[in-house]
Amino acid sequence: MNLSLFLFLIGILGFILNRKNIILMIIAIEIMLLAVTLLVLISSFGFDDNVGQTFSIYIISIAGAESVIGLSILVAYYRLRGTISLRN
Repeated sequence: MNLSLFLFLIGILGFILNRKNIILMIIAIEIMLLAVTLLVLISSFGFDDNVGQTFSIYIISIAGAESVIGLSILVAYYRLRGTISLRN
């Protein structure tokens, strides 16, 4: 549980401190989602429940889809503007 909390805090700090780099923001969101998945898995094993394990697979698939959509939007933005910088 401490590891998932530590990973979640790293994700929050990464998201807050790197507001100008969109790729690092996406990575920070992924770290937060994986921390939540780890916490769900630890709780699932602790309570001997299969629903938590199924839900963690669902969270991982949603995180993967979010990465694909975010990176495709980033590629479209790069083709339109010529840069991925969030500054004007």
